[in-house]
Amino acid sequence: MGEMTRKAGDATDRAESSDWLDHAVRAGLVAYGVVHLMIAWIALQLALGDQSGSASSTGALQQLTDEPFGELAIWLIAIGMLLLVVWRVLEAVGGHRGEEGKDLWLKRASSVLKGVIYAVIGWSAVQVATGSGSKGGSDDTTATVMNMSGGQFMVGLAGVLVIAYGVGQIVRAWTEKFREHLTAEGKSGEAGTAYIWFGKAGYAAKGVAIGIVGGLFLYAAYTHQAKKSGGLDQALHKVLQQPYGPVMLGVIAVGIGCYGLFCFARARHLSR
Repeated sequence: MGEMTRKAGDATDRAESSDWLDHAVRAGLVAYGVVHLMIAWIALQLALGDQSGSASSTGALQQLTDEPFGELAIWLIAIGMLLLVVWRVLEAVGGHRGEEGKDLWLKRASSVLKGVIYAVIGWSAVQVATGSGSKGGSDDTTATVMNMSGGQFMVGLAGVLVIAYGVGQIVRAWTEKFREHLTAEGKSGEAGTAYIWFGKAGYAAKGVAIGIVGGLFLYAAYTHQAKKSGGLDQALHKVLQQPYGPVMLGVIAVGIGCYGLFCFARARHLSR
């Protein structure tokens, strides 16, 4: 068993250090950036009064189908997300070798979580491309969980975890920890300064939006009303309903767009 574990670790090391994985990650990050730019565009339209689109990854993909070569683009996004899932699986299985103890397991758990996020977007892309997407919303899933034994607690816990993740994104923006994802060249000069600002705005905006999603889940658990929960689209609509909502939503939309641009910068100056 020890020999098999060692061989598996060696295989993972070879895969993680290979050029093909670099190319795969770059392609995936470009696809991820496109999705965020589309979400940002829909959110900006929402802030300006057009509520015809859904400001979510699925909504962004659906809007992309109306563009020339839209279906091809969606399939490329699905492939890009799959490549990112492969990368995160390799990280979760044998990556982060420089870490030990609790830090190692936290890093690997983070890789799993990111892999799940990429997988969800990728599966949404496949559903949109094949026309098999479900019409049910996130509140349907929440209602199913809520009706389980201990479901109210699980929905509340999910809300806490989502808020924690959102706060983590804001902390990354404040501390500029995301700089580790760029090579030295990607952090230098005027271009590097722009990339850093894209990252700061992008991570902060994503953190705020994700935190609101978590808050919706907490409120749904507290009131025992699944329809009070929601995904990114519902969260941005909540922002719109607040005083100066269109302005705040516009700022978040620009921030999400900046995250998309940072994904492009990261793809060009990749540091894994």
